Amino acid sequence: MSKVRQVLYLVLECCIFVVLAIVPGVFALQKNVFRQLPLYRFLEGQAVEDLQRQDQETYEKLVESNTRYLGKMVREENRDARVTPEITEKPQIMDFAKNEERSEVTETPKPEKDNVQTVRTEAPAEEETATAAAQVVPVPEIDLAPETLADYDYLMNHFFIVDSATETTAEQINAASFLAEDLTLQKETEAPQILIYHSHSQETFCDSREGKVEDTIVGVGDYLTKLLSETYGYQVMHVTEKFDLAGGELDRSKAYDYARAWLEPVLKENPSIQVVIDLHRDGVPDDRRLVTEINGKETAQLLFYNGLSHTINSGDLSYLPNPYIQDNLAFSFQLEYQAALYYPELYRGIYLAGLRYNLHLRPRALLLEAGAQTNTVQEVKNAMEPFADILDRVLQGK
Repeated sequence: MSKVRQVLYLVLECCIFVVLAIVPGVFALQKNVFRQLPLYRFLEGQAVEDLQRQDQETYEKLVESNTRYLGKMVREENRDARVTPEITEKPQIMDFAKNEERSEVTETPKPEKDNVQTVRTEAPAEEETATAAAQVVPVPEIDLAPETLADYDYLMNHFFIVDSATETTAEQINAASFLAEDLTLQKETEAPQILIYHSHSQETFCDSREGKVEDTIVGVGDYLTKLLSETYGYQVMHVTEKFDLAGGELDRSKAYDYARAWLEPVLKENPSIQVVIDLHRDGVPDDRRLVTEINGKETAQLLFYNGLSHTINSGDLSYLPNPYIQDNLAFSFQLEYQAALYYPELYRGIYLAGLRYNLHLRPRALLLEAGAQTNTVQEVKNAMEPFADILDRVLQGK
């Protein structure tokens, strides 16, 4: 062997010993020594990536799985954030400069004492109210900036659902004007302020017990009445009249007409009532379940329902006049805005339909769809807790 080769071998051995001295144990920890070489790892990664991309179906499934995982992590973090015990600053609302009959009812159902429950309570102490409000912090999942909400297409895609029989415009659906409207309500009164009723009083849920009123939408209304009166200090009237029963049989063909005829004299006698809520549950395919989790509870999702008194075929419906259409829309939108801030998984949208649905009775009139027939009674009652919170936030201008 020549001296030159001996020198080269000696240099090579020295290099190997130097590497082993610098990174002791690295090679010994791995089964494949070559995987420690940067070039080898790079080529291996490229090969895996190329293989994944060649099998497009597998690659897309991996991407979808990762997306679901990340989304789940974000939602869990948001749920944890909602129960943070302290809040340093209250969010401010942005400062923006089913079937209704044409026929008239010939016979008016008479109000009966047993069908009206008025709950009057003292307003809760200021400390208790502040403590309850501090349990929830804003966790919006969509962009609520004024300039974003000024985009009509963005607004329709994130807040509204338009029935195929009706239509709307950017002039009518305007977030700036909706949020600028003053819908506040003073609590300091002994007269009724909020009226809750049910055009469809016989609506039930997947685990409702036959003959148990507490397992129907009326029982949900009882719970909402209790929350608004005892927790938030409003004076609430709950009407339990069965507007969808005729001769003991279910008949919803004129339920809205019967309800209107019954409610109009009640509202005339009680002008202090400023909020009217028609509480329903929705009807969905049997394989669909409208549920999310809020504050650790299985909670039914909510849908706000607005009538525009306008259809594509007939235009404005003069036989269903409603001077409060824009007020009704503002009320629904402010509620949904608060839900988007604090309970982004609670709301399903604001459904815009062509008829009127008795929303002309008050500017602050609302048709609320709480869950559906596939929800449990408890899930729908749980939904009344965040709803009562966002309603209070709107009525108190928070």
